Amino acid sequence: MRQKLIGEGAKELSYEIREIVQKADQIQAAGQEIYWENIGDPIQKNWEVPLWMKEITSNLLLKNETYGYCHSQGIPATRKFLAERTNAQGGVKISENDILFFNGLGDAIAKLYQFIMPASRIIGPSPAYSTHSSGEGAHANAHPLTYKLDPENNWYPDMEDLANQVKYNPNIVGVLIINPDNPTGMVYPLEILKKIVALARQYNLFIISDEIYGKITYNGARAYSLAEIIEDVPGIAMKGVSKELPWPGARCGWTEFYNRDKDQEFNKLFNTLLSAKMLEVCSTKMPQMAIPPIMSDPRYEKYIKENNIKIGKRAEIITSYLKEIPYITFNPTFGAFYNTIIFKNGILKPGQKLKIDNPEIQSIVDSWMTIDMAHDRKFVYYLLAAKGVCVVPISSFCSGLQGFRVTLLEENETLLHETFGRIRDALNEYFG
Repeated sequence: MRQKLIGEGAKELSYEIREIVQKADQIQAAGQEIYWENIGDPIQKNWEVPLWMKEITSNLLLKNETYGYCHSQGIPATRKFLAERTNAQGGVKISENDILFFNGLGDAIAKLYQFIMPASRIIGPSPAYSTHSSGEGAHANAHPLTYKLDPENNWYPDMEDLANQVKYNPNIVGVLIINPDNPTGMVYPLEILKKIVALARQYNLFIISDEIYGKITYNGARAYSLAEIIEDVPGIAMKGVSKELPWPGARCGWTEFYNRDKDQEFNKLFNTLLSAKMLEVCSTKMPQMAIPPIMSDPRYEKYIKENNIKIGKRAEIITSYLKEIPYITFNPTFGAFYNTIIFKNGILKPGQKLKIDNPEIQSIVDSWMTIDMAHDRKFVYYLLAAKGVCVVPISSFCSGLQGFRVTLLEENETLLHETFGRIRDALNEYFG
């Protein structure tokens, strides 16, 4: 072409959570049963959406208005309903005019980074969630900026690392938190959230809080929303229906902007995103219509509570399989539905393998291996080929750590035990 079409930032666009599926499909075609632990899709893991929720959405299909455009910013009545829910928590107050709907949070994340100046950076946690880190790196034509989550301290943020990066990099304009966190399952303690707010106030930053798992906590944990703790600092909360209803196929997420009146540039960001939404005409309408009747139903909070109890039980089952394995650093999780397992320093070495009985599968795995392959990716491929368990390497989450991520989603308890028994056996065989 006459000019380059693709910038350097395109190299940062990767999503191993989906890409590993291509490898798993090859192994499955060769005869290996696959236990899918790669992606947070509750429906794939045998979750049942309650009948009463299905009845609400079914009734919406009978309404003619469901099939038309809606307000570019999102249905006004739904935005008002959500603003009132946020205001009822205490803390900062918003109106329906501070909310923007998107076609899922993936769309919201992409739009947000797209319209921030390339030289302005958002620093986020590492291990990172790929959609955020890829979007931030691509917008800046650079490697994503991250602060460390510490596996030796419950996956809590290394506040010294975060503070130093903010202090010595004037291009940083915002701090991202994912609370509860994906991929670690960590829930940010209140005292750490207050420190992040104080840091943002000191350096005139805004905060982004991805709260897609905000209602999914268990075993005594509570996730504080950004609205509760942000005080006078500008901030954006990202929310959606994909995990808690669960309805990932709805592609329905929204952002709540806090303290727009406190900073002119921050308000410009909101208005730019609103203009971008107007160019699209509107976001997915039917799930927006479903939000008020579902979330105001008296059965809703009971459903959330019961689901969290079940996830907490699965967290305990997974802990029983992995906590005593000497080759890994294991932290029980308290939010979202993921666990990140880290290999201990020095345990990964060249030449480690798992026995693969199927010659065809062995040949496939051999074709994947490269000299410079990350050691955790190599383990993930052997786990897939030898045991049929599909997980994601942590080195693909913008992290220098080595390990893998699993989910806490499997509703079928027999399958849950089978899956994590296979992971336990693979770890012992690989390092034993």
